[in-house]
Amino acid sequence: MKSEAKTAGLQFFEGRVQAGFPSPAQGEYAESIDLNRALISNPAATFCARVIGNSMVDAGINEGDLLIIDRSLTPHDGSIAVVFIDGDFTVKRLSVRDDGIYLTPANATYPEIKVGEDANFQVWGVVSHIIKRV
Repeated sequence: MKSEAKTAGLQFFEGRVQAGFPSPAQGEYAESIDLNRALISNPAATFCARVIGNSMVDAGINEGDLLIIDRSLTPHDGSIAVVFIDGDFTVKRLSVRDDGIYLTPANATYPEIKVGEDANFQVWGVVSHIIKRV
């Protein structure tokens, strides 16, 4: 059963937010921003998943992060994707090589996974955004 998500507008600060020396003369609140519209281009093909584990930390994906995954995006070499392989879901970078497809972690302590010819493998979607709690 599909439920309609309520949208809530957030105030949007028109100026840029610097990570260096701040400028007090810059920007004011403007119109509100709808995060659904800003982050989701194809709602019917988009879902969210919370990250468990730390195999993708060097790509900026940490445990507890919320991934926005778009099934309408075409995966390609280098895409970060949520895949189903042999009964499990995982998020990895896709590496397409002459000898096959590899699922590459972004953490040197984890091994790369070669997708075998007989593997039950499916790309569920491409990660389009990462939402973090700070």
